[in-house]
Amino acid sequence: MRTFAGWGVAVIVCILTKDTCVVGAASTIELPALPYSYNALEPVIGRKTLHVHHDKHHAKYVATANSMIEGTALEGKSVEQILLESYRAKNQGLFNNVAQSWNHAFYWKCMKPKGGGTPNKGQLLTLIESSFGSFENFQKEFAQAGNTAFGSGWAWLVYNSKKKKLEVTKTIGADNPMTAAHVTPILTMDVWEHAYYLDYQNMRVTYVESFLDKLVNWDFVADNLKRAMGGSKEEL
Repeated sequence: MRTFAGWGVAVIVCILTKDTCVVGAASTIELPALPYSYNALEPVIGRKTLHVHHDKHHAKYVATANSMIEGTALEGKSVEQILLESYRAKNQGLFNNVAQSWNHAFYWKCMKPKGGGTPNKGQLLTLIESSFGSFENFQKEFAQAGNTAFGSGWAWLVYNSKKKKLEVTKTIGADNPMTAAHVTPILTMDVWEHAYYLDYQNMRVTYVESFLDKLVNWDFVADNLKRAMGGSKEEL
């Protein structure tokens, strides 16, 4: 397991105002501010969607997870440790809220204004092409994962350290591929309805296409791949 972007023990709780995240009391799990303004992803994802998704849904997962670990042996541990320990203990309620806290924090960084398209030539694109046969094949497989996740879930691009290749997978509900051996997530797409319904209603296919064509932050994905291939990942 690898910690991305400093999502270990956090020391802030976000008290949300119109566009900001203000430092508050100490906690274990963090609600990070969005890495861009609320209107930065328009017209692909609207300002209202980001407000509701981040300030309501993500914030609720974080608050619930922190309330569940308060006063327990898990308090003060990293979000990844809590995620894995709750999974192993079959504590589904805690796992759901902690995993959703992690999933959303990761998802925000997987997007950027004027993103998407094809990544620059380099290690990431080379491994995508060798793993899937072509970048177009990857796009089709990733889109299929997102469009066929029944109900609510996530589509993922992961690095398999045992096979030394990239793989596409999907999870349902809050599930996270970190619970599997040898696997590190490097890209995700949220396909819960609250991620896109205000902008696309029931047209998940259009949201998925727009995510790939206009939103993916390939620089973040490439950095994640480098870390995943670094050899210091904890094998589960």
